[in-house]
Amino acid sequence: MDERRVVVTGVGAITPLGLDVEQTWQAMLAGRSGAGAIQAFDAGDLPVRIAAEVKGFDAVATFGRRRARHLDRVVQLALVATKEAIEASKLDVASAPERTGVVYASGIGGIRTLEDGVRTLVTRGAEWVNPYVVPMMIPNMVAGEIAMEWGLLGYNCCTVTACSASAHAIGTAFDAIRLGRADVIVCGGSEAAVTPVGVAGFAAMKALSTRNDEPERASRPFDVDRDGFVLGEGAATLVLEERELALRRGAPVLAELCGYGATADGYHMTQPHPSGDGVVRAMQAALEDAGLSPSDIGYVNAHGTSTPPNDRVETIALKRVFGEPGPLVSSTKSMTGHTLGAAGALESVVCVLALQGSVVPPTINLDRPDPECDLEHVANQARAARLRYAMNNSLGFGGHNTSLVFGQAAGQGPE
Repeated sequence: MDERRVVVTGVGAITPLGLDVEQTWQAMLAGRSGAGAIQAFDAGDLPVRIAAEVKGFDAVATFGRRRARHLDRVVQLALVATKEAIEASKLDVASAPERTGVVYASGIGGIRTLEDGVRTLVTRGAEWVNPYVVPMMIPNMVAGEIAMEWGLLGYNCCTVTACSASAHAIGTAFDAIRLGRADVIVCGGSEAAVTPVGVAGFAAMKALSTRNDEPERASRPFDVDRDGFVLGEGAATLVLEERELALRRGAPVLAELCGYGATADGYHMTQPHPSGDGVVRAMQAALEDAGLSPSDIGYVNAHGTSTPPNDRVETIALKRVFGEPGPLVSSTKSMTGHTLGAAGALESVVCVLALQGSVVPPTINLDRPDPECDLEHVANQARAARLRYAMNNSLGFGGHNTSLVFGQAAGQGPE
């Protein structure tokens, strides 16, 4: 039996750059930053007072007052991104609900709800704690709410692997379809951790940029003056389908998901292994899964967090796999900030759009490339490129490494 192939038929996103995919993509191509002073709460007493927040989203207008109260922001964002993706795919979700699944990720889950619950417990007492605290804060409720919203009754799970969570979600969905456990899977990731504890916790680790006076220039992956990442929020969703099913129903095939690799460093809670071995093995596994050689990859959307260790180690790994000069590389976290558990899905959407448009979005603020990060950077301005395959890398606290390979849909690639 031939292996089932998997295609992307719909994408959706809500990000610091826009309330949908088109707004986000056009902002990326223009090299705009979504970072600014924190608006969600008063961050005046924190050492870091900037973040990349979703702007202009009205949860009450979207869901109604009562329902919005019972959904943490992490779920709200996921539902918005998923609605766009399902509508774009022209998927009839009622046609085979038992064969349609959900694999959705969040690195942290409903941290805003948890903080509110703790505050209520401390200031008012246990009898005032919201009975929805637990179901609203647990990360898997994102996948559960998506299934309930659209009546999707098939394979369903949540991946929680920090900053690689939604890349794992996509890879898990990919495998489930190839194994025949589902025909269609809605997958992606959401994060809404711009909260007092979220910001203070990352700041205490010295992981965040402290460029409070110039937030738009704070996220600067691979630049010699980088000093940490900018915390971001958002959600991104992809609809994956078994290829023959998608073609039979005339679905808009945007790209093919060709390969998936996942490894562990087994080294440190937050630092990547200095050799880059785990990242190397993840990329090699994804290439082998796709049946490709390194020279086939035209673009890598790097994990590129703007922290000194990550960018240096990822550079080492990329050069070990691809040699020099290697493929074009950019980190769109320079514009969106680091959306944690949503990053892998959002950057997978970027790979799909890059393949479709034959254009690579830039790494902005890359003014002085670090000599230790000497890659084929697309710096500060988008670049036209003839692409057949693109790779997305995601690395998570705990040493989780993932790589995904996307290819042009049949008939779309360069001859």
